[in-house]
Amino acid sequence: MAIGKTTTKKATSSSSKKDFFNYLFSLDKKPKKGLMAYEWAVLTYLVATFVYILIMYRQLPNAGELLWGRIQIAAIMLALWGIYRLIPCGLTYLARPSVQLALLAWWYPDIYGLNRIYPNLDHVFASLEQSLFGCQPALVFSEWISHPVISELMYLGYWSYYVLLAIVGVSVMIWRRKSNERIFFVIIGTFFIHYVIFILLPVSGPQYYYEAVGVDDIRNGIFPNLHDYFNHHQERMTSPGYADGVFYSLVDSAHRSGERPIAAFPSSHVSVCLVLMLIVWKERLHLLFGLLLPIAVLLIISTVYIRAHYAIDVLAGFVSGIICYGLLIRCSRRL
Repeated sequence: MAIGKTTTKKATSSSSKKDFFNYLFSLDKKPKKGLMAYEWAVLTYLVATFVYILIMYRQLPNAGELLWGRIQIAAIMLALWGIYRLIPCGLTYLARPSVQLALLAWWYPDIYGLNRIYPNLDHVFASLEQSLFGCQPALVFSEWISHPVISELMYLGYWSYYVLLAIVGVSVMIWRRKSNERIFFVIIGTFFIHYVIFILLPVSGPQYYYEAVGVDDIRNGIFPNLHDYFNHHQERMTSPGYADGVFYSLVDSAHRSGERPIAAFPSSHVSVCLVLMLIVWKERLHLLFGLLLPIAVLLIISTVYIRAHYAIDVLAGFVSGIICYGLLIRCSRRL
């Protein structure tokens, strides 16, 4: 009986792989003519920020560059739509959400060019943090637990943010093809809702604010208002933990290449992580949920450990994640 079950599982797995391969290269009988729901989410953000840049043109030092970037994104979206219309198959269909997810790496630092006209609010959040916890958790967490193994686990968790997004995205593409437009709408919509918050509510996070103020003053409960300091400075403090660790190096390299003092509250890492886990659970991918759960827990804790976020950013990330999921999943049911 055991041999028979094993043979059946292998046959099912082989059939599933063959079915997905056929899906990639078989022409769709009823290709969708217009934009996908997640592309409308991107386009809404693109147009809204395009108009915003035009209105604030004189106050934004690189407004022309920001506008040109949006024109390029629109051209990419149009090209992907055109290719799918010419060759309407699974491969060209899945290229569309794949490219939009990849372009999130472009949209994130773009925020730094948009929120410069508003005052920095780190002093408010650091003060609130001190009132709630009697200390700065982002400052003392890594000092309390400084063992190299713990450090590497934390940086593994933080780095796994990108892996988590990729795994869930690929899993949806393979096993939930009928609902992937709706799911990608929820994921991408969550990112852009947070990007709007980051534009209107500039909070740079501990790694930038502590460096600008000085750790001694932070320990003494001194939290000055830095006004537009981060419009002209991007220096961040050295990441805590085991500096010779592999994942420490990976996260540090990612921060040096793409991080900006822009987007701490609420934590999009926490919010997006929560949304991804809710999607996996609701789609009944329970084995995948169990495998990803320890990584998700590490990811959430690590945001404070590496000083990317205040503890209240994490709490707010839970709230914003639940709100985004509930709101966007409800909107997606009308698709």
